[in-house]
Amino acid sequence: MVDAPAPSENNVLLRQVAGTALTAEIVAVSIETLKRYGSFTTIYAPAQSPVWVSAWMNTNNPDAFVATLSANGRPVVSVALEVRREGPFRIARFLGGTHANGNFPAVDREWLPTATTHDIDALISAIGRARQDVDLVALDRLVASFDGLPNPLLKLPSAPSPNVALAVNLDGGFETVLARTNGTRKRKRHRSQQRKYDSVGGARRTTAANAADANAMIDAFFAMKQQRFGSMGITDVFADAEVRSFFRKLFVGALQHDKPPFVLHGLEVAGKYRAITGTSRAGSRLICEFGAIADDELAYASPGEYLFFDNIAEASRQGYAVYDFSVGDEPYKRQWCDIEIRHADVLVPLTAKGRLYALGLKSTSRIKGAIKNNPTLWPLVKRLRSGVRGKSAPVGDD
Repeated sequence: MVDAPAPSENNVLLRQVAGTALTAEIVAVSIETLKRYGSFTTIYAPAQSPVWVSAWMNTNNPDAFVATLSANGRPVVSVALEVRREGPFRIARFLGGTHANGNFPAVDREWLPTATTHDIDALISAIGRARQDVDLVALDRLVASFDGLPNPLLKLPSAPSPNVALAVNLDGGFETVLARTNGTRKRKRHRSQQRKYDSVGGARRTTAANAADANAMIDAFFAMKQQRFGSMGITDVFADAEVRSFFRKLFVGALQHDKPPFVLHGLEVAGKYRAITGTSRAGSRLICEFGAIADDELAYASPGEYLFFDNIAEASRQGYAVYDFSVGDEPYKRQWCDIEIRHADVLVPLTAKGRLYALGLKSTSRIKGAIKNNPTLWPLVKRLRSGVRGKSAPVGDD
């Protein structure tokens, strides 16, 4: 048996049974922490990857920590969280806030089948001891499984997230996908769009291959979002300077990898970007993290729809099992998708204040879920939200 590390201020012996010493370590995020964080595991969702965590830390400078559970000195699961003040409460959440979706922690594959509820409870308890200023641990939008492996954080009590995520099953290749989703109409429309683009100078789908490409696409994306959200009366969640810096660093930095874990695609028509998507590679899944289209003279030709057609076709050729549109239920997604992914939220109060806040969050989540899953009420809310302009969400802009 490997000797268990001696307990220290941040390394606490939780239990020792059946020859296994279980320890928990809660440490502030640093360069050294991130090196260790990414070295022991082969599985994590995009928003818990070392690339994502590092980019968020470098651009937002949050009060963040990594909680790691180890067995006999070997790390088996790590969770990177940031502490934010929400009114009088201090909440520990995934880095990235609402931009972090389909969450799954960094996990050792070999340990996962043996994970117990006690293990995860022990890790949360260690957070409470190390961070006594935290009122609530809120683990939002947890995916039930990742590449067929169960999410260990869902051993904690959970409730359904109010937002559904939609995805396309790519089994059988692109032709099979089209056969399931009115492919004849899709092909005809794709050809019609191509002719429209050809009439004004032609279309070109590109993948960001260097920093210049990535920066140009990110700039175009932010401009599209600002214009779209402004016209629809919706708060621009990409408006903050720190958020913009994060996504720029995330996608530019990813290009340093042989197979970038985050990639940008753009549709250029007549020398101008008309649609942009930002995608993450996550095991057998390709996940669309965001998308936008230009609100200009070519919006009628649905450049977002055109780009998604080509993105899904490429994902099929590359052997991915699923093309994931991520969180959000929109008509343009339903045109493709045959998989509904239900995320879950875990709320663990650490103080009396935290218990009070958790009750409020649970009530709000239930109300949101009831509205968003009502086929009559949700479209009405979206129309009201759009204000007097009355614009609906365009294809490919979520």
